[in-house]
Amino acid sequence: MKINWKIKKFEELSTNELYGILRLRSEIFVVEQNCPYQDIDGKDSKSFHLQGFNDNNELIAYTRILPAGISYKEVSIGRVVASNKVRGTGVGKELMKESIKFIEKKFGNVPIRIGAQCYLKKFYEGLDFEIASEEYLEDNIPHVEMLISRKSKI
Repeated sequence: MKINWKIKKFEELSTNELYGILRLRSEIFVVEQNCPYQDIDGKDSKSFHLQGFNDNNELIAYTRILPAGISYKEVSIGRVVASNKVRGTGVGKELMKESIKFIEKKFGNVPIRIGAQCYLKKFYEGLDFEIASEEYLEDNIPHVEMLISRKSKI
């Protein structure tokens, strides 16, 4: 599957792009995971937004990339989401590789921290993330912080 990747600052997003991002995040994080939480947290306006579109120009993958000092002292990747239409196809791994590639281009060879849902630990370990905290609950879902502290092999 060919994916068209676009990365934009918040103020560069069109109304339709922002709507698509919020819709996909809500579809997965709120509805599918049955987890009502405050998705609009004030961090979007300070972030970069990586969007992956399929051939029909449909948003199928997304991450929010936050500069250091917003969520963590390190640069971070959050709101990692792939549409249920593309799960199991490798899109999630490609999404994370594109996110890491952008971070290395924009910020250099810096550490990257994420808050990962525990069931995805192995997935992130396959991308060179290492567990960096004890398990904790976020919105009643077990999470763990993970960190790439060295140059990515991606």
